[in-house]
Amino acid sequence: MKSSPRSFRFPLIILSSLLAVAALVGCGGKDTKDAVAPAKKADTGIPVDANLKQRLDEFAHKPRVAGRFGLCVYDLTADKPVYAFQENDPIPSASCMKLLSGVAGYHLLGTHYNYETSLFIKGRMADGLLRGSVILKGSADPNFTPDDLKFMARMLRKNGVKELDGNVILDLLLNEPVQAEAHWYPWDLERSKYGLLYQGSTRIGNALVAACKAQGIKVKSDQVVTGKTPRGAHRVARSIRTIDHVVERMWKNSSNTRATAMLYTIGQHLNANDSAQKVGVAYLNKFLKQTIHENNPKIVVHDGCGLCRYNRLSAQSLVDILRYGYADKAIFNRLWKHLSVAGVDGTACRLLSGPELRGKLRVKTGTLSHPYGISTLAGYCEAPNGHLLAFAIMDSEMSVLDAHVLQRNLCKVLVKEVKGAK
Repeated sequence: MKSSPRSFRFPLIILSSLLAVAALVGCGGKDTKDAVAPAKKADTGIPVDANLKQRLDEFAHKPRVAGRFGLCVYDLTADKPVYAFQENDPIPSASCMKLLSGVAGYHLLGTHYNYETSLFIKGRMADGLLRGSVILKGSADPNFTPDDLKFMARMLRKNGVKELDGNVILDLLLNEPVQAEAHWYPWDLERSKYGLLYQGSTRIGNALVAACKAQGIKVKSDQVVTGKTPRGAHRVARSIRTIDHVVERMWKNSSNTRATAMLYTIGQHLNANDSAQKVGVAYLNKFLKQTIHENNPKIVVHDGCGLCRYNRLSAQSLVDILRYGYADKAIFNRLWKHLSVAGVDGTACRLLSGPELRGKLRVKTGTLSHPYGISTLAGYCEAPNGHLLAFAIMDSEMSVLDAHVLQRNLCKVLVKEVKGAK
């Protein structure tokens, strides 16, 4: 299957390629409402691979190490289930939770959503002295760095500002540093790896003042305040990055910081006056129930990245998320592009290496090694009969090494070509 095919004037400077290419497209998307219950589909008349079903049953019942185990395989081409084993058991999801937060984010925000961070000025200027304000209007862009601020400060200097008599206003979505979820281990929160806009107003203000001083602009830290962008302010620079820059890292490379940023983005989009983390988690649960139609009461969502060991998904719920993504062309394009390719890139480069698997699966991996082994694998597979499969295998209470052996063996079953099979 091939890759699937969305008073005075200051000149505006758009920051587009310091660290990532920025696309100038509108925010939001078409599907900001939750889906209604789907109509029952007619039988496609396309049969599933009976031989594959038999091989999966043999795989599921083979002797294996002790531990919890769930499996679900669905034929997307035939639109029929192939095989499931303990598919509704709630099992710790690890980083496969990022499939939920990414697909839910695309559903809510749209596949063309943009993160936009801008620098404005407001006031009167004479001989390089600005009597007024410099305003940084921040987004939830996790890729925004001090280098971006340095670029903006250069644009400020280019517009003739040499000294500020007034305030540096920080109009931020997140004034406080990102906080660890209650059940994360202490070492799981590394703020240095979060983008600047997730490190709190004090650090952001200091970085902006330092960037201005480096450009010869006279400004002091005690001029920094938090507030709102005043009407009539003139934008002098902005940074625009697409949602894809976040999702690619969280799926292909399993970035916890990008997945947490997605959760915060969802929360801020829905209610900027409440806890972004709390609102984001509530939406993920709502998406599961109202859009994916997941009614298992034992499903538990605590975060958007999977670091919490008390998260619980099922193999069935992961496959249903993949099925939902497949049914939406725009979302599936992103899934196909941004999931890790077996033996080629991302977290599946080494896990699913070997000529029999290389390039045939696009997956999200998930691993937690504490307090006991938790490992999950979910994604799409190109079957030998030309059908596209969605699958998930969940393992816990066993060593991660043993879980990885099970996952590789399952993938070999999925891609195995049987002579004479129809």
